[in-house]
Amino acid sequence: EGGFGAVYKGTTRDRKEIAVKKLSARSTQGKKEFMNEVQLVAGVQHRNLVKLLGCCVEGDERLLVYEYLPNRSLDTFLFDLEKRRELDWQTCYNIIIGISRGLLYLHQDSHMRIIHRDIKANNILLDDKLNAKIADFGLARLFLDDETHIQTRVAGTYGYMAPEYAMRGQLSIKADVYSFGVLLLEIIAGRKNTDYNFPQEMQNLLEW
Repeated sequence: EGGFGAVYKGTTRDRKEIAVKKLSARSTQGKKEFMNEVQLVAGVQHRNLVKLLGCCVEGDERLLVYEYLPNRSLDTFLFDLEKRRELDWQTCYNIIIGISRGLLYLHQDSHMRIIHRDIKANNILLDDKLNAKIADFGLARLFLDDETHIQTRVAGTYGYMAPEYAMRGQLSIKADVYSFGVLLLEIIAGRKNTDYNFPQEMQNLLEW
């Protein structure tokens, strides 16, 4: 189950495994966000970004076809006591480096400057060797070369948003860097940014 609908495992005629993301009719991701994800992901290629293989729009049906990543998302490892044991420090380090390389590519090295806007453990997928790949570009924004920041409506996940973005809608690459910092704390601490077990005076990992 993804953020905007169900995700199914499939097999192509040449027996290649794929992941098919079917947007729910109740999804908050509209046609604009769907096309945004298609256009942005199709235009970038990096080993630390999930690979889009195709898409389909027919009536109300909207499908995205991605490479299949057998280990699902990072949160399934981080916040499960049993699976967490598979993440030794070297593996965690490699995951962190992979995410940072993917972000560097989006922000600086790609022919398009892209801000993801929703970096979190759920949107980091892991391949068979636990290499990290950034996924889910439905909220991503394209930046012009001469832009340092823009004013925009707030979208993303609370707890991972930079203060200037969450409160004023001021978006820059620093928003992704902030989200990555929160995710980094989750990887190191092995717990969610918002945890009901925190002391009452502490609301998240940043205050822990």
